[in-house]
Amino acid sequence: MELHVRGRNLPVTDALEDHAEKRMHKLERVLGPMSDSAQVEVELSVEHNPSITDSQIAEVTVRTKGPVIRVREADSDMYAAIDLAAHRIERVAQRLRERRKDHHGPGIEAVAATPAEIAALDRLGKEATDAAESPPPIRIVRSKRFEMPSLTPEDAAVRLELVDHAFFVFRNEASGEVSVIYRRRDGDFGLIEGA
Repeated sequence: MELHVRGRNLPVTDALEDHAEKRMHKLERVLGPMSDSAQVEVELSVEHNPSITDSQIAEVTVRTKGPVIRVREADSDMYAAIDLAAHRIERVAQRLRERRKDHHGPGIEAVAATPAEIAALDRLGKEATDAAESPPPIRIVRSKRFEMPSLTPEDAAVRLELVDHAFFVFRNEASGEVSVIYRRRDGDFGLIEGA
């Protein structure tokens, strides 16, 4: 397993790096054979907004041959944020491993919008609401093209959990139509199907 710890606008001390490495190496036993080719990136950052109490952020991305697993955790203490992220990534990896055992199928590959793209969409929506009298021209700031996997909604929900995004676009295996699965505020999933 290849591990990289870096800071975004934050110097990473040796103690922080050692703590992150110790916590992430526990992931090797959970990933099992997938850990040989796994690349783990730990990005540490601090929100400089006084109104945010949990300003210490640990974002972990695990790339394996098949899936990409991503989590983001925040706490008032960076060590606690790393612990939370490590615990959560272990749980998600364990679910992936169990799912692979259950289905005996090939690995799954995550394709979803990045958190930055979702934030950009949120900003655009907020700006449009704020300027309701004179709506800004529609701007497409980024375009992505990808092969859409044919999945069941349940498999799409698993992929959505692996990448920790707001939504996941896929081709519904039963209907052949493009569908979107998203996480609802109550913790359940919602499904939008093409007609």
